[in-house]
Order: sequence, then structure tokens, then C-alpha cells
Amino acid sequence: MALTETENGLSGGEEGESDVIVNTCVLGGFSESSETRALLSSLPEVHGAAATSESTTQRFLVIMNRYQEQPHLLDPHLEWMMDILLDFVRTAIMLKSSTIHICCVRGHKIFLQLLPHEVADVQPVLDLLSRQDPKDSETWETRYMLLLWLSMTCLIPFDLSRLDGNLESDGSKPREPIMDRILEIAKSYLVVSDTPRDAASVLVSKFMTRPDVKQKRLGDFLDWSLTTISQTNVQSMRDIMVLDGALQSLAKLFKHGKRNDLLQYAPTILQCLEKKHLFESSQAMLRKLGVKLIQRLGLTFLKPRLASWRYQRGSRSLAANLSMSQPTTATDAVTPEAETQEQEEDYDIPEEVETVIEYLLVGLKDKETIVRWSAAKGIGRVTGRLPKELADDVVESVMDCFSFQETDNAWHGGCLALAELGRRGLLLPSRLPDVVPLIIKSLTYEEKRGACSVGSNVRDAACYVCWSFARAYEPKELEPFVSQIASALLITAVFDRNVNCRRAASAAFQENVGRQGTFPHGIDILTAADYYAVGNLNNCYLNISVYIASFPEYTKAIIDHLVVMKINHWDGVIRELATKALHNMTPQAPDYMATTVLPQLLPVAVGMDLHGRHGAILACAEITHALYKLGVQTNRGFGGELMRPAVCGLIEKLSLSKMPFKNDSVITGWQWLIDDTIKTLYLISSGAKDMVSALSALCEEYYQVQPGQADSQMQDVLVSQYIEGLKSPQMLTRCGSALALGCLPQFMIHNKLKQVGLKCVYIFNPEGNFTEARRDAVTAISQVCVKAGVCAQGSPDSVVCSENVAEVYGTLLESINDFTTDSRGDVGAWVREAAMTSLMDVTTLVAASAPDILSPDIVKCLMCCLAQQAAEKIDRYRAHAGKILLCLLHSTEPAIPHIPHKEELLAIFPVETTTSLNWNAPSQAFQYITQLLGLPQYQYHTLLGVTVSVGGITESTVHFSSQSLFDYLKGIQSNSAALTQFGDTLLRIFKDNLRNDRVSIPFLKMLNQMLANSCFEIFTTQENHQFCVDLLTLCKEFKKSKDISKLLLFPSFCGLIQFPGEVRKKVLSQLLILLCHSFPVLRKTTASEMYEMLLTYDDVVDPEVLDDVMTLLSDTNWLDDLNTVRSQRNQLCDLLGVARPQVVVKVTIKLTFIIASLPYWLYLIITTLFHQQKAVI
Repeated sequence: MALTETENGLSGGEEGESDVIVNTCVLGGFSESSETRALLSSLPEVHGAAATSESTTQRFLVIMNRYQEQPHLLDPHLEWMMDILLDFVRTAIMLKSSTIHICCVRGHKIFLQLLPHEVADVQPVLDLLSRQDPKDSETWETRYMLLLWLSMTCLIPFDLSRLDGNLESDGSKPREPIMDRILEIAKSYLVVSDTPRDAASVLVSKFMTRPDVKQKRLGDFLDWSLTTISQTNVQSMRDIMVLDGALQSLAKLFKHGKRNDLLQYAPTILQCLEKKHLFESSQAMLRKLGVKLIQRLGLTFLKPRLASWRYQRGSRSLAANLSMSQPTTATDAVTPEAETQEQEEDYDIPEEVETVIEYLLVGLKDKETIVRWSAAKGIGRVTGRLPKELADDVVESVMDCFSFQETDNAWHGGCLALAELGRRGLLLPSRLPDVVPLIIKSLTYEEKRGACSVGSNVRDAACYVCWSFARAYEPKELEPFVSQIASALLITAVFDRNVNCRRAASAAFQENVGRQGTFPHGIDILTAADYYAVGNLNNCYLNISVYIASFPEYTKAIIDHLVVMKINHWDGVIRELATKALHNMTPQAPDYMATTVLPQLLPVAVGMDLHGRHGAILACAEITHALYKLGVQTNRGFGGELMRPAVCGLIEKLSLSKMPFKNDSVITGWQWLIDDTIKTLYLISSGAKDMVSALSALCEEYYQVQPGQADSQMQDVLVSQYIEGLKSPQMLTRCGSALALGCLPQFMIHNKLKQVGLKCVYIFNPEGNFTEARRDAVTAISQVCVKAGVCAQGSPDSVVCSENVAEVYGTLLESINDFTTDSRGDVGAWVREAAMTSLMDVTTLVAASAPDILSPDIVKCLMCCLAQQAAEKIDRYRAHAGKILLCLLHSTEPAIPHIPHKEELLAIFPVETTTSLNWNAPSQAFQYITQLLGLPQYQYHTLLGVTVSVGGITESTVHFSSQSLFDYLKGIQSNSAALTQFGDTLLRIFKDNLRNDRVSIPFLKMLNQMLANSCFEIFTTQENHQFCVDLLTLCKEFKKSKDISKLLLFPSFCGLIQFPGEVRKKVLSQLLILLCHSFPVLRKTTASEMYEMLLTYDDVVDPEVLDDVMTLLSDTNWLDDLNTVRSQRNQLCDLLGVARPQVVVKVTIKLTFIIASLPYWLYLIITTLFHQQKAVI
């Protein structure tokens, strides 16, 4: 497969292609309207002269051809053009070329609407058709147009028998009825070998669906069609044309006809198609028509309905969305689940649907694209009418196409089908974790065949899937997969060998950026990698890819793709471009190149694969050269790791020594070195501290015009430069910029407080990245505020005052709740620690200078957040929070105003605890902090922190925190009001954090311990206590999780059985349902917990059946298959007096064509797993 000029990146070819694309879009209207009118009006005059007629016709064709790409521009002018031509037609002048060309340019569906369809037109059109010779190859355009015209005249709302009049002719020879004449003409043209066959199929679809015709002639026509199909020989070219016409007519008939009229004939037609074995035909058009007809038969078997279970993103209309902004109920958007399930159970799926779906799935693997595309659309249409369980089986069958045992045709068909399912809302978000990895593989799919490769169609279709997903799903649904999809699309957009795939990937990325809004750096990348920029292969590899790799989210993914997929590519041009791209990317990640990529390339360089050896050697050479150039730069690369901190230290000491360099050019060099260190801090991460010290000393000595007054020019330059650095894609550069702003002296931030201090919020981002940068920004905010000072009535641009104090505290309090986690663990703790320190510094400053601007709400939020952190599970940060809490509480100079429950806090934490209390020791800390649970304003936050500690994994923390909590609960057992308030707070925490695993999982562990220790025994005296009811409701919501680690916690709530009334019955019912869960380990755990429950609470079961229940629970092997354990479970239901849960059996499609190709042992495994995974309630 030779590279075209575009693929080789030749500038001439590239510019030419771009010009063509632009020129096709410059037409703004039908500018030749006057000339076209004159040409059409002159047709009767030139009709007899061959030369003039040909010249006029050719000029008309040239004009029409200009609008092939933008035919909609002709719409306002089609009516008058057709009026002129039809006037000539009615005078028996056959203007075949003009009309047929208008039809070809605009399409017959739009063109049909312009044809007259009055009663008076039926007989003339029919007479004209009757005089035509179907075998005359010169007049096919005339026959084509007359058939289309006749299909429009068939739409008259009168019975055709009224047009027959007296069927007796003058010679007593009966005339044929119009209905029979039209039907005979349609049949005769369905078997011709030229284009009028297509128009005849349109005529059939319009004519046979008339009320009077379908009653009298529909059955006969279908018999004729089936006879024709059965008698044809697919090896004969003549019979192939006949079969084409019959299939076309049936497909269009089942598309436009009513289901009730056609349903009785559908099984017979399907049987006929099965016997014909169309999928074995060598003719692609026959296979395509077979797929179209089969999918229409499938839609006929199924009732027309809109799947209530489908995923609905919402209205795509701006006006509709604006009108929906008012509060509305959500009940009319989605059918309730119970009602949907009842509807699906009442609806029986005909057996023929299984056959239809099997044929469509086989069509997805056809060798021709037109067949696969038709099959994919059929899969989408049929699936939309199936119940949820059966539709999910169809999705799973489509996913089977993505196997490396399948050909590229199956992968392509699978992509098209997934795109159709997603576009129609039939691919539910729960399937995305399975589907997205397949699409990622498809984006790089390539198989070598001889001297070339195949797979460009698969990659192009995968881009279409990503494009359709962007329009189909809400951003929150695709958010977990954004990183994978974005990286894969960009890799395809810049590295794919095929220009169409690169442009498709660029378009899909643009759609995702616009629709989803969650793709990192989407707008910036699109400006460099738009549709036209990716057309040049050299530009993609050497420039665009390097720019994209500058963003850390994509750096390693791009480098890894080049090393794994492109270094050993079969095309030598691609291998060379890949090595040059690696050279250009080396400055972006030199350590990764040196420590990871080069060791990975060395074994390939001495391997057996010739292409791999060639590419690996070139890549090693390019990377080594790039690392050398990086290292020889002054104070950069590997030398900069040592030299830059040393030079920054030198600058600091020279500035402190007051060297006489003021206004000297050497100061410019020093400042450049500090600024360049900040920009390249990701290369020399150890130089941050020295850089900050050097910058502070330099500003103090050389940037003061007079004491306390800054050089305004340098002030503006430095502040603007460091604020811009907060937006850098490099994390450590952001850190350096934040630290630089924090270390600036007071005179450098004078009148810049808004710009300097509060602009640090730029560094906060919702994705949770740049944790270290957020930590340094929090520290910088407090440093800037302390240096600026406080004045209640001062200017918000100069000092902390009443206008901006709320904004400062809002940012710091938001940071104290940063619980970001990554592969390193709880990295958000760094931000929380910095935020607590900053809050103490700012609060002490404000309380000393202007305590009036500290509102009670601010102080309350501050103290509550500190109380929560002082109850958390990590010793270091708990100790830090506890010390700050006591410091603020016992501060007298200045005294902190508005501390809630200050007297009670002083009683709990006497002044001696500031030195004696060891917050790092759980044995000491929790016996104090749990006393805050008795203070209403602290109860929620304290209990939230205690929850994480009690449900943690550190043994000492769990032991002492739970012991202190239970001691507190024992103290309020006799106080019903206090226990009720505690229970309400507990439920509020559970409800607020139901989807937050950091809190919800420890909460469940803690709650289990509470129930086991009878902490809510007072509630057992009242049936259906509201606390118990609400708690069970929330637990049932938690049970809907698919995470086995969470589900295993649910059986531990057997302690809820101690509460009498409906709660007890519901708990038993839920536990019995879990005994037949699809996860065997969950069944076993539930049985064990129930056994222990009955030993503890033996009064909840009738003593007469208690022994039988205990025996069933202990003797049954709950790891057996579901059919076995279900019978045991049902016996338990009968013994306990609980209604048996109903079984819902999934409908499974027997995929004959797929399963038949599997080995027998694999077939046995699949069928066994299927029987074990039947859904149970």
C-alpha cells in the first residue's frame, strides 16, 4: 500500500487538498438561477436540433453538478424548474436528461414531493408508461421518472376503482382495471436490469400500502414475490437482477406498510429467505438487501414501542432545555422501574426474532461495508424494541465481535453497531466499563497483510463510536473514561497512517471537547490539532504531537504508543517519523526516556524482527542525542540538579551581603536564573527552597526605590509572571510560582492583594490533580495575608478587611476538606495540613488586629472543621489539628471571639492539656474528642471524623476510637432526647455520604459494631421506630452497589433484627434474598451472619422451627449452584413465614452461528456459567 502525497506529508499535495476542501464550501446560493431558467425555457426550441440540444443539456448538467455537495441550495428553486419541465412533458416532449439529473442531485425523496399527484395525472402517466419499451436502453431515464411520478399519483385518497369507469370498450372487449395495470407495470419493471428497477420498488411501497389495494392484491403480490425469489438462481446475472428487484420491493413495503397488515406474512417471508441462503451469495447488493429485509421483518414481529429502559441524556433543543429550567417533576420522563418490568414481562417475544438477530449479527461480519452498516442499523432498530434483559444479551453478542480471532470486518461491524446502540440510548452506562476498552483497542487496530496492512476502516469506525458517545451520554457518565478516550483519540489523530482516520479522530476529539467539557486541555489542543492541521503527516509527528506531549496527562501515553506500536511499524516512513518524534519529545520527559524507554528499546534492537531492530536502533540514536543536547545546556539537564540550587544559594548570600549591584545588569541575570528555575522546576525538584530564599533576598535588596516602596515596573512584571505560572501544565512549575508569590516582601504586594493572594485560587481544579501545587498555594495565601496585614475598613486590594475576609476563609476552609487520593495514598492530607496551619496564622492575625470582621459563622466553621480533623484516623494530621484547636481555644493575646460552646470546650480541654495531651496516641486523643459529641454544634463534624476512625483498618485507632464512642453512648442511654439527636446526626452522615466510599464503608463497619453492642436498645421498645425505618431504607440503597466488598458488609446488619415491627420483617426478607445472590461468597457470608443472628436473638423466630432453620443454615452448601440453594432458601422462607422471592429468568439468545464455532469444552463452560448467573431477586 503506497503512501499518497498527503500521507507522505508533501506540501504541494497538502495545500491542494486543503484548497479543494475549502472550495467545496464557498457556495452561498443558487447563483445560476437566471441562466438555468433560460436554458430550460429554450428546450422546446432546441428539441429537434441534435447539436444545439446536446449543448444546452450539457450546460445544464454542468450547473447541476456544482451543487452535488450542497444540494439543499437548490430547494427554493426546484418548484419553478419542475413546473417548466412538467409543462413540456405534458406536451409529449420527453425531457429525460434534465429531470433525471435534478433527481440525482437532490435525491428522489425530496424530488418526489415536487411531482403533481392529482387525479387527472393518473391516466396520462399510466398511458405514457404503457407505451414505453422496457428493453430500450436509450430511454431508461424516461421510464425511471414516470415510475416515480406514478408512485406519487398512487397517493390520491380515492378508491382506484372509481377511475375505471365503464370497463367495456367500444369493441365489447373489456379493459383492464387501473389497479391491475399499475400492479402489472410494477411487476414488469421489478425484473428489469437497469435503474428503473429502483423506481419500481418505490412504486410498490406506495401502491401496495393503499387501503383498497392491500385488501385485494397484497397477498397475491407477496406470493408472486416469494415465487420469484424461490425460482431465481444466484449464479445467473439475469436472475440476480430479478432477485434484487424483489428484495428491494419487499424491504420498502415492510418499511412503509402497517404492522397489522404485514404481520401474518412475515414468518413465511423469513422462511423463504432462510432457504435462499442470501448470506452465501457473492453479490454484496443481495446480501445488503437481505439484511435490510430481515431487519424490517424483525421490526414487524415486535410491537412498535419506545424502550422505557433506554438511557436518556435529555433534550437536544436549546429552546426545550431553557423551558425545562423551571422546576418540574421527573415522573413523566422515565417509566417507573416496577411498571417497566411489568410491561416487559407481559410482552412475549416471538421466536422468529431470535433468527432475525442471528442474521443481523452475522451481517456485522460481512466482507462488504454496505452490508455491515445496514446490519448495524438493524441491530439498533430491533434492540430498541426488546426488553432490557434481552437487549443486554444483544449488546454482549455485539461485543463478541471484538476478538482477535475475528477479522477486521467483524471489528468494523462491531464498532458500527456500538455507535448505533449508543446513539439510540440502548447502550446503558453500566456497560461502558466493558465497551470502552474495546473501543480503545479498535482505535489502534491494525493487521499486516503482505506488503500492506488492514484496519483503517476499524479505526475510522472507532472514531465514530467516540463521536457518538460524546452526543449520547452525560459528562458524569463518561468522566471515569475521559483519560483513556482522550489519549487514544489524540494518538490516532496525530500518529495514524491514514489521513481519513486522523481527521476522524480530530473531529471526534472536538465533539467530545464541546459536548463533554471534561477533556483535559481540550480547547488548547484543538487549536493545534484541528481537522486541517492533522492532514500533514510530518506536521503531526514532528510538531503537533510534541505540543500535545507537553501536557502531563498525555506525555507518557504518547511516548509509550510510539515505542510499542510505531517503532516496529511495517512502513519505513512511519518508523523514521516516530524516532524523530521521540527526539523532539525527550525534553518533555528526560528521566522517563532515560530510565524507562531506552532500557525498553535495547532488547528490541537485538531482536529477531527486522522492522523492530531498524526502528529501535534509530530511536536509541535519536533519544540519546536529545538527552545529550539537553544535558549540555548551561545549568540544565543532569547538571542543573546540582548547580541551580547552589547558584540560587549564592544569589541569596550576595543579596544579604548588600553587594553594590543595584541597577546593574547582573541583577537581570540573577532574576532570569530564578525565573528559569521556576519554569524548569519539574527537572530539578530539589531547588524550590533555595529559589524562594534567593528571590526574597533579591527583592529586599535590589527592588526598593526607597524603604517600603517597590520598583513599580519590576513589581508588575514579577506579579503578572508568577500568576501566569499558576496556570502551567507542569505541576512543579505551579508549585514554584505559588511559593514565589508567597515569599514576595510586603512592598512588592502593596496594592496587589487581589491580584496576588486571592488569585491563587487559580491553582484549584475539580479533577483533583496538582495536589502539591494546591498545598503550596494554600501556604502562599496565608503568607500574603500576613504580610499585607489587617484593617477592618481598609482597601481590599491592600489589606485583609471586611470585604475580602470571607473569600480568604472560604478558600482555606474548602482546602481543609481536600481528601484527594491517588496511587500514593491520601495526598489530600498535605493540603489539609497546610490549610490548618494557614487558618491558624490568618485567624491569629485577624483576631489581634480587627476581631470585629470575624463573624460567628466563620469561627463556627473553623472550629467544626478542626474538630473533624482532630477525630480523623491518621495520627500525624489528627495531632496537627488537635494542637491548632487547643491553641485557638486557649489563646488570650489575642482571644478568638465567637467560639461555640467555649465554656464547655474549656471544661473538656483544660489549659494543661495543651502540653500533656498526646494527640498522636489514639488511647489519649479519642477519650477527649468524643466528648464533643455532646455539643450540638460540634456533633455532626466530630461524628464524621470518628466514623472514619472507628471503621478504619489500623487496629489501635479502631480499638480506642470505638471504645471512646461506646463509652459516650452508654452515658446517654437513659437520655432519650440525646440518643434520638445522635441517631438523627448518624442518619444525616449516612445519607450525605452514601456514594462516598471514604465515609460510607467505615460508617457501615461502625454501625455494625453499634448494633452488636446494643447501643440503640432504647429504640427496641417501640415498634417501627423512625430511626430504625430510615436506617433500613438507607441500607437498602447501599445494597444496590455492584462492588462485592460493599455487598459483603450488608449481611452484617443482622443486628437490625432486634427492632420489632415491619423493620424485622423487611430485614429477614432482604437477608433471604441475599441467600440466592449471584455471588456465592455473599450467599455464604449471609448464611453465616444469619446463623449468628439467631443464636443472639433467638426470640425473633418461633421456637418450634428454630432448630430446623439453624440446621438449614449450617448444613446447606451455599456455594452450590443457584438452583440447588434456591430450594433450601425457599424452605427457610416457609419456616420463617416470609413470602418467597420471585425468580426472574433472563431471556437468552441462542447464537447458533457464533456458538457453533466454539470448542466443545468452551461451550460447556459458557453454558454452565449462564445457568449459574440467572437473575434472582
